[in-house]
Amino acid sequence: MTALVHEFDWPDRVVVGTVGRPGERTFYLQVRMGARSSSVVLEKQQSAMLADRIEELLDDLATDGSHPVAVPRETPPELVDDDPIDPPVDALFRTGTMRLGWDPRTLQVVVEAFPLEETPDEPGVLPDPDDDGPREVLLVRMPVGTARAFVQRIRGVVDAGRPTCSRCGEPIDPDGHVCGSPDGA
Repeated sequence: MTALVHEFDWPDRVVVGTVGRPGERTFYLQVRMGARSSSVVLEKQQSAMLADRIEELLDDLATDGSHPVAVPRETPPELVDDDPIDPPVDALFRTGTMRLGWDPRTLQVVVEAFPLEETPDEPGVLPDPDDDGPREVLLVRMPVGTARAFVQRIRGVVDAGRPTCSRCGEPIDPDGHVCGSPDGA
């Protein structure tokens, strides 16, 4: 089966944003090019991991002199995007697997998001042997400056959640917190 590819080369905007109040937020990866846009649902941890991996890739590229692109060490101020995600937010799918890469042809960071695969509820049921992979993918190619700004944006969104308990490290809900620290406090 041929996969449906939602491809964005040189997007006008690529951000991670949320809908909902802290503790109940849904994270979205949203990309826009012209009048066309797409969104996929991410977990908070996926968002944080994506930022970490992109930053590692950019830092590796910044120290590698074998390619012709200059990778900024800091986020270019003109690329900072702190605006809310664009409404309406109709997600294509909930993200399962993600891949990150570097396209040496276009000198761009490549992010691929694949749908979360539903597993059969019945034990012993094997996947369909005719299934040759994901049926859908969000494919985003972005220049290095945009990628650096994307990382900064993700970190800000992830950190904007509930405060963390200094004793147990768990999030503190607006309605209160029962500390699960080892000392029982």
